[in-house]
Amino acid sequence: MNFRLKTSANAQEKILALQAATGFTWNVLSRLAVSLSLNDPSMPAPVEDKNGLEIHRNAMTGENDYVFKALIRQHAMRNISDEEYFPNLFNAHLERGISILDNEYQYAGNHEKFLLKLLTMEV
Repeated sequence: MNFRLKTSANAQEKILALQAATGFTWNVLSRLAVSLSLNDPSMPAPVEDKNGLEIHRNAMTGENDYVFKALIRQHAMRNISDEEYFPNLFNAHLERGISILDNEYQYAGNHEKFLLKLLTMEV
């Protein structure tokens, strides 16, 4: 069982920039990113570049680990092993979601509009 994942350098850069701009911690931004990725019915691409942040599973998902695993399993429409869930599928959703989150922030232009956009998004 793997308890650590490494993001891409690109995801690290986006997470840190969003953290500085919004004041949200990296784990909150990451959870939002995974949630946004799960709205897209296609499967995210596997992460090849693993030169970014190293994140511990408990810090990322906390007491909601089973919820994230169930959501990712439901998205994949099949049973997935724990090894496939974390770090592979979780990281793939994180990568795709952080790009979505960054695009939303860039489009909003500021912290207040970004928060309003997040609150009104359809899930």
